[in-house]
Amino acid sequence: MKKLALALSVLACISSPVMAEGNAEAGKTKAIVCSACHGVDGNSMIDMYPKLAGQQTTYLIKQLHDFRSAAKTGGKEGRNDPIMGGMALMLSDQDIEDVAAYYSSQTKVVAEVKDIPTLGEQLYKGGDMTRGITACIACHGPEGAGIELAGFPDIGGQHANYLKIQLNKFSDTNRNNDLNGMMQDIAKKLTSDDIEALSKYISSLK
Repeated sequence: MKKLALALSVLACISSPVMAEGNAEAGKTKAIVCSACHGVDGNSMIDMYPKLAGQQTTYLIKQLHDFRSAAKTGGKEGRNDPIMGGMALMLSDQDIEDVAAYYSSQTKVVAEVKDIPTLGEQLYKGGDMTRGITACIACHGPEGAGIELAGFPDIGGQHANYLKIQLNKFSDTNRNNDLNGMMQDIAKKLTSDDIEALSKYISSLK
């Protein structure tokens, strides 16, 4: 809760976001190489890879910079991923902004999800104060759209499997490029059942 309060207090001091100067049309061409994993329009058909369509521009830019940084520093900085590190290493700053502009301009497709666990909805909306788990809704909103200015991404309608993979990575600190370590703090308090239920619930949000 302290880290959430700190992040939100920083957010309150910022008057306006710094918007990227990406060219979506140029990004469409540059993103062709990404389509094998993420789909032509950013709606990945492979559930271990994220849907990028409709994601916040600034979040996409940050992740690509973090992937590139990790590749350049041998994983000492940024977000380490053997596939994305190699891809991002080939991108210039302008390439990153263009690709991000393209994917953020696309429409995310959300599939119908059946048998949504009650536990997932409970944790998302109310958290679990007995275990110090902050409700996801506080940062990601009722529909999972997030808050771009604060760096909280759009997670609603994302593949459940991808969400589960990322929560497990935050839990075991294999991913540590989150703001102030907030996601690591929360994820390490979640059980495998919690992660499974949350991922499925979030994937159903539209």
